[in-house]
Amino acid sequence: MAVNKMEKVTLIAAAEKEEVILQAIQGLQTIEIKDFHHASVDQSYIENYFASNRVGEEKAEKKFYEELLLRIQDALLFIEHFSTNDGKRRGFKRRIQSLESLEASFNKKKVTEYLEGIEQLKSRLNYVETQRKKLLTDEDWLARWQSLDVVPQTVSLNDAVLVSGSVNAANNQDFLTAMEELSFVYAEELYHSTNHVYYSLIYLKESEALISDLLNRVSFDKLNYSFDVLPREAYEATKKELAVLVDEEKQIKYELAAYREHLDDLYTGEEMIYALIYREEAKAHLLNTAYFSLIQGWIPSDEKQVFLDVLYDAVPKSEIYSVFEQPTTEEIAGDMPVQLKNNKVVAPFEMLTEMYSLPKYDEIDPTPVMTPFYMVFFGMMVADLGYGLLMLLATLVVRKTMILPRGMKRFADFFFILSFPTIIWGFIYGSFFGASFPESLFGIQLPFPILSTSEDVNTILLLSVAFGFIQLMTGLIVNGIELTKRKQYLESIGSSFAWQGLLLGILIAVLGTIVLKNNGFFLTGIVIAVISALSIVAVPVIQTKSKAKGLAKGLYELYNLTGYIGDLVSYTRLMALGISGGSIAAAFNMLVEFMPPVARFTVGILLIIALHALNLFLSLLSAYVHGARLQYVEFFGKFYTGGGRAFQPLKTEEKYLNIEKTKLKK
Repeated sequence: MAVNKMEKVTLIAAAEKEEVILQAIQGLQTIEIKDFHHASVDQSYIENYFASNRVGEEKAEKKFYEELLLRIQDALLFIEHFSTNDGKRRGFKRRIQSLESLEASFNKKKVTEYLEGIEQLKSRLNYVETQRKKLLTDEDWLARWQSLDVVPQTVSLNDAVLVSGSVNAANNQDFLTAMEELSFVYAEELYHSTNHVYYSLIYLKESEALISDLLNRVSFDKLNYSFDVLPREAYEATKKELAVLVDEEKQIKYELAAYREHLDDLYTGEEMIYALIYREEAKAHLLNTAYFSLIQGWIPSDEKQVFLDVLYDAVPKSEIYSVFEQPTTEEIAGDMPVQLKNNKVVAPFEMLTEMYSLPKYDEIDPTPVMTPFYMVFFGMMVADLGYGLLMLLATLVVRKTMILPRGMKRFADFFFILSFPTIIWGFIYGSFFGASFPESLFGIQLPFPILSTSEDVNTILLLSVAFGFIQLMTGLIVNGIELTKRKQYLESIGSSFAWQGLLLGILIAVLGTIVLKNNGFFLTGIVIAVISALSIVAVPVIQTKSKAKGLAKGLYELYNLTGYIGDLVSYTRLMALGISGGSIAAAFNMLVEFMPPVARFTVGILLIIALHALNLFLSLLSAYVHGARLQYVEFFGKFYTGGGRAFQPLKTEEKYLNIEKTKLKK
């Protein structure tokens, strides 16, 4: 239950075995490929001598897979959006599969053929959509000119001119007034829309200049007619073409629906392409020539034997050289990857540590120490038997009936575990969906609530502070142990053990005065606190050459006592959130109880479900956030630094599949 120990593995094999080895590594998902480094080898020599002749090939291969990936993703979106079969969307059901079986089922030629067919349909559909938009525009335009019974460009008059066009409705009255004054002009209204009026005019050629000036004044938009037939005929022809396009679109979508039968091949194809891309990216870290390939990476020590078994199962032992080395001090201090290793109960809580910062390779993993506190705090802040049972049931059903992505699976496990402290604190507070437990059942007196949220508020407040005190002391103890392991003895006294003594001394003094009312306890606490305070001041004096500066630093360190007081006050949120959540739930129950009987058992049922769902969500969110906040600010600050880099083994994307680790063939 700590940071997993790593070893550096180096493999040397014939160049033609490189792909097989990488496939085995990727299937096992336990090796992070790294750039080759060895203390006895000059890096400049490696860069010059092993300048890969295959870099161009690898980049081209990666680019090909990236383009193929984009084509698959585009095809999947296109099929899901446009294809119609039974009117239902058909997603990909997540399953567990090995990389070996995924790669065996992947047929690049078949997938490429599917893509070509889908892309042809997409091109046809795009053409249909473009043509349809154009025809709809033409249809709308021609509908306005159906009353025009001539083809404008074919009309030829000796002494007259035919002009058709439209005028803005705002200028229409001015236009009509002018037309009434011109007896030699014939104007016929063809169509009247909301914003425009459409006209056809005939006037003498000798008046063309006068008419042109008038038309310009009223912003007359002359007709530009591009059809060879009458507008009415063109309109009917356009409608027929639209009908043909609609039928063609239906046919394309029908043909596209047939590709839904191949969706599984495309989804698994996308998963496989991701794996191939990651494999190509890993090749950039290898040293290779035309004859051999050298692979180096980090592997957890407990995975070493399994890796060798799988490796020798893929490549004969006589054809590969392997060596394992412990990381050097420089590597540990540098960019060493970190993998956490905890039991099934603690492992889901690793995500809290990851959100804050992973520990460095040589640092303690805070997850096992944090987990019991977080469980207690979360349960105390939600503290309802009904809510806890709902969490238990929901997470149990999800875990048993669904194959979840690994991140979601860990999240479900996280809340599954947290349902138990929620149930326990629900019993302690005697709360079931905001309702109090009965005092007796079948004549048997029940001991609930152990703590009443209405009568024992002060007790719950003191309990919250006590939990905070215990966690702070735990953090200081862990810090002291870690500093002692590093042989920083003075630092362990000044930063840990002396503070434990000071806080413990103050606690003993307070208990002796208020609770026990015993002067002996009071004096003992004062003595312990004073000695501890002097130790906190003395350590910087000893460590610093300038004693005056050391004394000032020590006194400043002692001033941090106010910070510990603030930390303890922060834990009172455990009481506040627990009581507020229960009070809100009780208020919701009371609201429905005040409703008339008919409304209570109709609308009231829906209302109480919605209100409790809201309160459950807010309670879980508050407990999740504030519980994490107590760990990050109050607890981690006492002993934990973080700053580690996550272990990134060569694996797959796992977008649609959960890839199980490669197993030995029997």
